[in-house]
Amino acid sequence: MRATIGLIVVVILALQYSLWFGQSGHFAQARLQHKVDAGEQQVAQISERNRVLLAEIMALKADNQALEARARNQLGMIKRGEVFYLVPAPEGP
Repeated sequence: MRATIGLIVVVILALQYSLWFGQSGHFAQARLQHKVDAGEQQVAQISERNRVLLAEIMALKADNQALEARARNQLGMIKRGEVFYLVPAPEGP
């Protein structure tokens, strides 16, 4: 009788070990869920960035003045016939 109870206890402990520490156990599932959550957060950030960029593209396609302003500010472009003056920043002490 004691041997049977001992065998049952050993089998139960082996099953519990597999349940908690095995390849598809509780802790492995928790690690995977953490990775999934981090991936979903990254996807959300990239989706928001894509939405902003798409809105910016649509605005540039729709409005030539916005395109011109962006070219002037970011690329330093000038129109034909304009004269470009570069004013150097004053040197500090």
